Amino acid sequence: MTDQPPRHASAQSVHQFRSFDIIMAAFVVVLVLSNIIGASKLATVAGVTFGAGILFFPISYVLGDVLTEVYGYARARRCIWVGFAALLFMALMAFVVVKMPPAEGWGGQAAYEAVFSDLWRLALASITAFWLGEFVNSFVLARMKLLTQGRMLWTRTIGSTVFGQAVDSLIFYPLAFYGIWSNKQIMTVMVTNWAMKVAWEAILTPVTYAVVGALKRHEGVDLFDEGTDFTPFKTAV
Repeated sequence: MTDQPPRHASAQSVHQFRSFDIIMAAFVVVLVLSNIIGASKLATVAGVTFGAGILFFPISYVLGDVLTEVYGYARARRCIWVGFAALLFMALMAFVVVKMPPAEGWGGQAAYEAVFSDLWRLALASITAFWLGEFVNSFVLARMKLLTQGRMLWTRTIGSTVFGQAVDSLIFYPLAFYGIWSNKQIMTVMVTNWAMKVAWEAILTPVTYAVVGALKRHEGVDLFDEGTDFTPFKTAV
């Protein structure tokens, strides 16, 4: 079947999507891996200190923008809840595995604890920051799409990231690293990472345009959140 030009439709319209599950899976994978691998490492490049996860975590926000722009707020909300559940499972698994007694002769416990012993705190901070930040991001984008009548995609992808990442950074870094990093480090990394995330969103705008355009043509519909219930406390579309 060839791709059809997208038609304007309300988010409440019945439509069979072909690639929604793939985008949702990519969103959750990037979210979980960026929290496990990159959340707790500080890096300094050219005199600028930042959290190493900044290189990959913004991809989840780009995917979040794609989900809201192409599939509507209600489906993006469902993905946010799936990501929320995945992060909870990650935290539970890390806690249980670290606490299990190591086998005699296995020498990796100390390294395991060094990497994962504080993951529960990172997970709590990440889950809270992600949940609030991603919903702010999705809400702002959906509302701006209505206000701009679907024009100027860059204004809502960047604008939603400005607000969503501000909420994310203001919550995550103090919750995750207060008492571990100095207050100056927390403030520096918080502001720097927020600015870098917004800059990443701006840099990736051509990619976002290409992906959004291709998916809209592939799905054959351009959804607008007219009459959408924007409460976050629903999982049904």
